[in-house]
Amino acid sequence: MELTKVIHYPNLKTILMVENTIKNAKDLISREELKKMLPKKIMHQTLNLILEYLEDSGKILDGRKGILWIHNSSPKLRNAIEEGTEI
Repeated sequence: MELTKVIHYPNLKTILMVENTIKNAKDLISREELKKMLPKKIMHQTLNLILEYLEDSGKILDGRKGILWIHNSSPKLRNAIEEGTEI
């Protein structure tokens, strides 16, 4: 995360709200679409901070075309990755 002056840090409830909204989206969504889908209003800077955190933790991809949920918590997938061999 970039060290800039943050006016408002998000609380856990807000982070989970954004995370669940992105996770339940059927397709790529833009930041503006995400803001409209959220049940509560959120400051732009706070949303950017949450998206940066989710991207750094490997849960989303945030690109020019939109935001996409990529995290897969399947134990079968995790086991296959751990037991697989790298080519």
